[in-house]
Amino acid sequence: MTYCVATMIDAGIVFASDSRTNAGVDNISTFRKMKTFERAGDRTLVMVNSGNLAVTQATVNHLEQAIKRNIEPNLMSVGSMYEVAELIGLALREVRQRDAAFLLENNVDFSANFIVGGQIGGENQRLFMVYSEGNFIEATPETPYFQIGEVKYGKPIIDRVISAETSMEDAIKCVLVSFDSTMRSNLSVGMPIDLACYQRDSLQPSRTYRFIEQDNYMSDLRKSWGEGVRRAFAQLPNFEW
Repeated sequence: MTYCVATMIDAGIVFASDSRTNAGVDNISTFRKMKTFERAGDRTLVMVNSGNLAVTQATVNHLEQAIKRNIEPNLMSVGSMYEVAELIGLALREVRQRDAAFLLENNVDFSANFIVGGQIGGENQRLFMVYSEGNFIEATPETPYFQIGEVKYGKPIIDRVISAETSMEDAIKCVLVSFDSTMRSNLSVGMPIDLACYQRDSLQPSRTYRFIEQDNYMSDLRKSWGEGVRRAFAQLPNFEW
């Protein structure tokens, strides 16, 4: 299991992904699930993924090879984020069609999902979720974020906090609290956590950070959030019969 989230606010887009991949409690590995494609002054694309690791890695490799070999169109040549989402969907379909029969023979779940967002010069920042079948949807002011993987534990805090007017700093805190809630309730989601923040209209590489298990900020955030929730609970009015 995994957990990835991206939220688009007026100030930019915040992405985060965990790094845990497991095939049982005694077989846990760490793989980065975030990939960036950037060219200063032209475009910044950030992509996170969940699902079958072989399928997601093959899809990303397919996209990277198209750039390396100058195969048109590719992620660094298209003129819109919509076309970026299309390319990811097409690559995902190709990988699934190629491998589906072999995976089905062994009852392997080969579903995979991607979130991709960023900005290409000449258009506004945009955020998409690409489904396992290759189709996709776009974030809107009414639905400014996407989650994939183990989504249920982190959703309540995002629903209560995130809006278009949320600051970048608050969006980062909200996303990290959603991770803390998820990791507390599901051991299959875990550190390290990769964070990327794109500043709207900058067309500059995103700021990235990796939170490891012993990260002081995450420890302080977890402690402060837990204490705050307990204080808020204690102040709730009692039910009167």
